[in-house]
Amino acid sequence: MSGPTAGVAVEFHGRVDLGAFSLEIALDVAPGSLCAIVGPNGAGKSTLLRALAGLAPLDGGNLRIDGEECDDPENRVFVPPERRPVSVVFQDYRLFAHLSLVDNVAFGLRANGVRRREARARATAWLERVGLGDRAAARPADCSGGEAQRVAYARALATEPSLLLLDEPLAALDVQHRATLRRDLRGLLAAFGGTCVLVTHDPVDAFTLADRVVVLQEGRIVQEGAWREVGAHPRSQYVADLVGVNFYEGRVRDGAVAVGEATIACAGLSLPAGAPAIVTIAPQAVALHPESPAGSPRNVWPGVVEHVERFGDRVRVHLDGPLPVTAEVTAAAVDALGLHEGVRMWAAVKATEVVVAPA
Repeated sequence: MSGPTAGVAVEFHGRVDLGAFSLEIALDVAPGSLCAIVGPNGAGKSTLLRALAGLAPLDGGNLRIDGEECDDPENRVFVPPERRPVSVVFQDYRLFAHLSLVDNVAFGLRANGVRRREARARATAWLERVGLGDRAAARPADCSGGEAQRVAYARALATEPSLLLLDEPLAALDVQHRATLRRDLRGLLAAFGGTCVLVTHDPVDAFTLADRVVVLQEGRIVQEGAWREVGAHPRSQYVADLVGVNFYEGRVRDGAVAVGEATIACAGLSLPAGAPAIVTIAPQAVALHPESPAGSPRNVWPGVVEHVERFGDRVRVHLDGPLPVTAEVTAAAVDALGLHEGVRMWAAVKATEVVVAPA
């Protein structure tokens, strides 16, 4: 068995078997960093958090937190959840309905042996810190969703954990409150100083909160890195959908990339003939024309408008055809081109706007 890895707060090189599903990954998280775990439903995100917390024991491999062996089934090592330096904020917060807010926050401290008076004093200070100092005697039933979330943060951080686990902490809030609480959470995490693992479906959470993003699919890591890097070079349709770019998988043929019956010309293509390739095209790079355009674009494909989606003053137009493609245009362009479902259009993309990577 190798020793702890220097400069790593979490070493998860393990496997959890759940019937037909298996999570098997190697994940290292640096001290003081925030790692966001993203992926579709059923990818294994919550299973990973449960394994880190000790709620889902490993079936193979090992887990270390701050150099301490927490789970190693081969050597019969398992540290129970209450003895791990870990706090969890669950998606539904799981506040104790029969306790006041101050006693909810003090609960973990009391469980760790802190005397009642000191625990309540520290809990009161945490409620002040999250803006709920005047609500100490209230019960969870009297709280809004945002207030309940702040209490959950305070309870998790009051025990000064080495590792904080956040399971979709903003998912239950509406858009307006989500933005406010995201700012609050960013401030709390900046002052926290410990290591954090965040599970989220929201790319905004990953982009604004995380130092690093790990993409899980079917229990495996398919991509990881800084969010800008992951978003700029998606390796799966899921990531492409998250960041809103056109994504294609094909093979190099005759100096271009063949995708089904369509061909995509790319500037500076360096992959050899026959090599598998991933192509991404930003919707903003797609121009729409009522007739086949002449001129500089080397990529021109016919299509039929499948649907139109408005996002403020921008509009996304989805065309179905030999190469399904999404374009982003202005509201004025929608009116000028008469864009609506069923209209035939031509999509044009310059070869210099096409991004190609080996598959």
